[in-house]
Amino acid sequence: MKTLVWVEHDNASVKDATLSVVTAAAQLGEVHLLVAGSGCAAVAEAAKGIAGVGKVHLADDAAYANALAENVAPLIAGLMADHDAFLAPATTTGKNIAPRVAALLDVAQISDILSVEGPKTFTRPIYAGNAIATVESTDAKLVITVRGTAFAKADATGGAGSVEAVAAGADSGLSSFVGSEIAKSERPELTSAKVIVSGGRALKDADTFQATIFPLADKLGAAVGASRAAVDAGYVPNDYQVGQTGKIVAPEVYVAVGISGAIQHLAGMKDSKTIIAINKDEDAPIFQVADLGLVADLFNAVPELTGKL
Repeated sequence: MKTLVWVEHDNASVKDATLSVVTAAAQLGEVHLLVAGSGCAAVAEAAKGIAGVGKVHLADDAAYANALAENVAPLIAGLMADHDAFLAPATTTGKNIAPRVAALLDVAQISDILSVEGPKTFTRPIYAGNAIATVESTDAKLVITVRGTAFAKADATGGAGSVEAVAAGADSGLSSFVGSEIAKSERPELTSAKVIVSGGRALKDADTFQATIFPLADKLGAAVGASRAAVDAGYVPNDYQVGQTGKIVAPEVYVAVGISGAIQHLAGMKDSKTIIAINKDEDAPIFQVADLGLVADLFNAVPELTGKL
């Protein structure tokens, strides 16, 4: 089986989410990558060095500069004539492109897979992760999105793939890139951080959230996350949200401060290696998944913990 993996990048470097998808694709068969962008030759050179990659298809054209699904999907659909499966990371971009590819190929998409059980058999979460479904496709072509936290990252070096240029298609004219506002932080990126400190609605307001959570995160070299309730209350921006409708994370250590543990939040972080919960309610659901739990007032416990680090 030949697999085609969408390489997520910024036209300069390969993003970590791609490495987990390569691991999943390797369990299906021969791995080919697609680098589509503008002025992205350096990305293709880096991608061919990923362990297990056989070939990198490079589509370098202004139409692909911002990974607009309306332009990228037809390119992928055309390449699928020589491939059996298309895989993309279950990121914002991946989840935008994959459904359009599936529609063009007239197949059912298999979303957010957690494991590869056979050539066309996979597991995926349902009911906010409270149940795991085993699904088998009967389609001739597979279109799959991969939950990055469920697969180990392939080595970024050590591969010996080749780069092959592919003809670019015309701009579809169906959409256009207007602009982007990208949050910048000196802290690690949330989905790739080894340590995350998250705060909940109990932090009261934005100033209290920052004064309580940020110093602890800085001491731990951690990324900062938040529950949906904290984001909805305006404590922090949307890109901090961890959960089913936010970012799915699986760090080495996850510190949940003042988070009750609603199903929506647990779906995004319960695969963390070690979960530490601080909450004054001893019956909070978060303690059911926590490896270490501290029943205490966070406004006393967190500053004390920060001071001792």
